[in-house]
Amino acid sequence: VQLQASGGGLVQPGGSLRLSCAASGSIFSMYDMGWYRQAPGNERDLVATITSGGGTNYRDAVKGRFTISRDNAKNTVYLQMNSLKPEDTAVYYCNAEIKTSRISRMGDYWGQGTLVTVSS
Repeated sequence: VQLQASGGGLVQPGGSLRLSCAASGSIFSMYDMGWYRQAPGNERDLVATITSGGGTNYRDAVKGRFTISRDNAKNTVYLQMNSLKPEDTAVYYCNAEIKTSRISRMGDYWGQGTLVTVSS
């Protein structure tokens, strides 16, 4: 199983970006998916998660600005980021809980990270 993240880049404060993360490979079922971020010198922190049923959770700092969504048919999770601030600058990682067969344990998979830089 591989997770491929895309959509990062340089944006001015107040701007928007949309991150995507597509899972591929031997996927039997997918459960929670999410986005995390890691700024230089900091630990990796939760940004937002979404359950297979569409339930969402956000860190307080991004509530009202970021929206997480998923397309189960495409095994893809998105993060729409609006009103971006310099403090949102970080490498963003996607995460997914996946079973590769009916009898397998649920595994925790990570994408490679995509850099978001918010600067004027």
